[in-house]
Amino acid sequence: GKQLEGIWHTSIVVHKDEFFFGSGGISSCPPGGTLLGPPDSVVDVGSTEVTEEIFLEYLSSLGESLFRGEAYNLFEHNCNTFSNEVAQFLTGRKIPSYITDLPSEVLSTPFGQALRPLLDSIQIQPPGGNAIGRPNGQS
Repeated sequence: GKQLEGIWHTSIVVHKDEFFFGSGGISSCPPGGTLLGPPDSVVDVGSTEVTEEIFLEYLSSLGESLFRGEAYNLFEHNCNTFSNEVAQFLTGRKIPSYITDLPSEVLSTPFGQALRPLLDSIQIQPPGGNAIGRPNGQS
């Protein structure tokens, strides 16, 4: 069978904070500040001219629409979907395809298909973040 290098959790670090998406919606923390700790690797997708104020308005709108917590799906709408979307907004560049293609690669295997019902029931929210785009910071 196919060997997987890892199951990737991604986030975006910009304007001195780390932003990520999970079943609780969009959250932020100091870089490396989730309970997952510092990243195993970092991919530089470039720098941005987008101001912090415009970026936070953009995140708030995403948190009320595309990236509400209840929209989270481990295979089809996850932290990597969020990181890819935000990277394109900030820099015009996507995150690497080996990350975004992983869910479909897993699901294309008999093992992935057998595990899907269990994995679909899992709600993932890396702890340690502050809520963004939710009324009164509610999760």
